Amino acid sequence: MGLKVTVGVLLVAIVIGTFVGKMLMLHSTPEPPEYGDGWWGRGEKGEGEGDTSIRQVHINVPDSILQDLQMRLSRSRLFEPLEDAKFNYGFNPNYMQKVLEYWMNNYDWKKEQAKLNQFDHFKTFIEGIDVHFIHIKPKGVAAEKVKPLLMIHGWPGSIIEFYKIIPMLTDPLSHGGTEDDAFEVICPSIPGYGFSEAPHKQGFGIFAAARVFDKLMVRLGHDKFYVQGGDWGSAIGNSLSLIQPSHVLGYHTNMPTGQPPFHIAKMIIGSFIPTLVVDEEDVDGVFPISEKFAALLRETGYMHLQSTKPDTPGFALNDSPVGLAAYILEKFSTWTNPENLDLENGGLDRKFTMDELLTNVMIYWVNGNIASSMRFYKETIPTLLSEMKGYVVTVPTGIAIMKNEFFQPVPHTWAKQIFPNLVSYSRLPDGGHFAAMEVPTLLAEDFRQFVRKVEEKIKEA
Repeated sequence: MGLKVTVGVLLVAIVIGTFVGKMLMLHSTPEPPEYGDGWWGRGEKGEGEGDTSIRQVHINVPDSILQDLQMRLSRSRLFEPLEDAKFNYGFNPNYMQKVLEYWMNNYDWKKEQAKLNQFDHFKTFIEGIDVHFIHIKPKGVAAEKVKPLLMIHGWPGSIIEFYKIIPMLTDPLSHGGTEDDAFEVICPSIPGYGFSEAPHKQGFGIFAAARVFDKLMVRLGHDKFYVQGGDWGSAIGNSLSLIQPSHVLGYHTNMPTGQPPFHIAKMIIGSFIPTLVVDEEDVDGVFPISEKFAALLRETGYMHLQSTKPDTPGFALNDSPVGLAAYILEKFSTWTNPENLDLENGGLDRKFTMDELLTNVMIYWVNGNIASSMRFYKETIPTLLSEMKGYVVTVPTGIAIMKNEFFQPVPHTWAKQIFPNLVSYSRLPDGGHFAAMEVPTLLAEDFRQFVRKVEEKIKEA
C-alpha cells in the first residue's frame, strides 16, 4: 500500500509540474524592470541633482554619545534564564551578563573607531540623501590590472563585515594572489544603515538601493565593475544586474536566491527521490522539506516583524543598548552555525572576537538607525516575489554555497536554470551567513577564481 501511495504522489506531482510548466511556457520572460529614478530626501525634489561632490569624512563619535551609552549600560535590567536553555530561547541572559561587563569595562570604542578609520571614508549626495562608503585602492599594482569591485553588506551587518577580506583583495601579493587579483574596493553603507543617511520617504527597497549604488560607481568613474554580496547585498546585487546589466562585469554571491521552473513539483518529487531533482552533494541542503521548513520558521520570526511593523520594535532597540546587542548578536550566533543553539555562549567566539561583534552593534547604536535598517524589509519583502518573478539575471554569475548558511541553498542543477550565465558554483567547506567576516580567505579565493574565469571569457569574446 505504501508503494502505491508513493507512486501515486509522484505521478500527481509530475502531472502538476508538467501542466504548470506548459502554462509558464506560454509566457515569455518579462523585460527587466526599468532603471527609474527616485528622491528620498526631505520635502520635494528641487531642480538638478544637487551637490554631486565626493567628500572625505572621518568617523568621530562625540563623547556625549559614549557617555550616554555607559549610563544606559550601567542601568541595564537583565532577567533569569531558563535552566539549560543555552541559546534555544534566544540570547542567553547569563552570557549577556558577560557581554555587558566586557562592553562596560574592556571594550574601547576609540580604539575600534581608529580601526574603522584605517580605510578612507566618504559621503556623496545621491537621490536626496548622503550615501556613505569606504574606498580602498590597491598600491604597487599597475592600473590596467585593477578591477573595480562593489561589495554590499546585509542585515544585521555593516561595512565591518568586509574589513578582514579587503586587504586580501587590494593587496593580493601579500595574500597568496597575483597582480591579476587586485581590486579597487568600494563598500557602501545601505541607506538607513551604518553611516549613510536614512531615506525620508516610503518605498526604498532593493531596486532603489541598486540604482543608488550604480550611480555611486559611475560617479567614481566606473561604468564596468564586479559586484559581491550576501544577504541584502545579494538581493541588491541581483537587482543591479537586472536594471543595469551593461555595467556589471560579474555578480558573485554567497547567498543565492531564486526558484527554478517546476519548483513545487521538484520539491514534491525530491521528498521521495531527492537525486531525481538535485545532485547528491546538494540533497542535505534541501531535504527533508519538513526539517528545513522547521529550521527556517525558527529563524525568520524577525523577518515577519520587520516586514510588517518595523518601527514598533525600533523604539525598544533604539533605546536599549543591551536589547540591541541581544537582537543583533543572536543572529551572529545561529546564522553562523545552527549547532550554536546548544552552546552556553552561542558559539560567538568561534569565528569572531568580542570587539568586532560589539563594533558592529556600535555602528547601529551611535547612528541610531536600527529602525531604519529594519524598514528595508518592509519596503522589500511584501512585494519581493511579485517584483522578481520571471526576471532572469544574464550577467556572468558566481555562487559560493557556504556550509552553514541557514537560508536554503540553491542546488547546482537549479542554479544553472536560474542563472543561465553561471560561470562558477562552489560548495565551500566552512562558513555561514557572514562569510566575509567568518572565512575571509575562503571567500576571497572563491571570488578570485570566479573573476579569473570571467576575465578569460572576456578575452575570448
